[in-house]
Amino acid sequence: MPIANPLVDPPPAEVPLAKAPLVRVIAQVRFPVVAAVEQREFVAEFQKSLRTAYPVLREETARRFIVHGSDPAVFHPSRVWRFEDDEGRWRLSLMSDSLALETTAYSSRSDFLRRFDAALRCLEQHVKPARRDRLGIRYIDRITGEAAADIARLVRAEVRGIVGTPLGPRAVHSLSESLFDLDDLRLLARWGRLPPNVTVDPAAIEPVGESSWLLDLDAFADAPAAFSVDSIGRDARRFAERIYAFFRWAVTEEFLRKYGGKP
Repeated sequence: MPIANPLVDPPPAEVPLAKAPLVRVIAQVRFPVVAAVEQREFVAEFQKSLRTAYPVLREETARRFIVHGSDPAVFHPSRVWRFEDDEGRWRLSLMSDSLALETTAYSSRSDFLRRFDAALRCLEQHVKPARRDRLGIRYIDRITGEAAADIARLVRAEVRGIVGTPLGPRAVHSLSESLFDLDDLRLLARWGRLPPNVTVDPAAIEPVGESSWLLDLDAFADAPAAFSVDSIGRDARRFAERIYAFFRWAVTEEFLRKYGGKP
């Protein structure tokens, strides 16, 4: 049954896509700062719990803008612990105030959420966050090649924008962004055409050497709550399902068939 309103309608059953243009999926939870995470000795126990699934550990430094009132913004260096699998297709990033799981090898919602749950349980055991400040789930699809020039058949009219009009062939860059308030969560949806070697988010979307069409869906909640792995897991599933409802509303059956699905 077609989805009339993806913001409230029940999410449809998943249609597996053997050739899905899904380039990255990210789940992140933020919490009040645990300063000890900056220390190698503290993180060692966290690493032991994850080493089988994520044997590669890399230490990096992130630079953040910190603003204090009317004072000029300053850079503040923060340590980031990157835990990766052997192929580098699954990665956990731990900072003093956040944990993120991301993958370029997504196979199913249940598999992704199972891995996120395992990481959260390690976080709860070893870092012991006082609460959760934010939870977000993000799915990024990117269409390239001949399909990017044939977007009118692959997505519905409301999402095509100017790309689906006679002006489309001459549109080099056309990006739309909408933020939806769903009471207990928000959904940020971005879609449109990007020119070669351009990205709107270098940390999550690598530029490619050809024109592409992007569908970037981010569901999140900023309301503080007690840190509960079970509660976070339920919300993460609900967020992912709402994103999937929007995705299925945005794309056509031709899209599903093109990328290996059987609608």
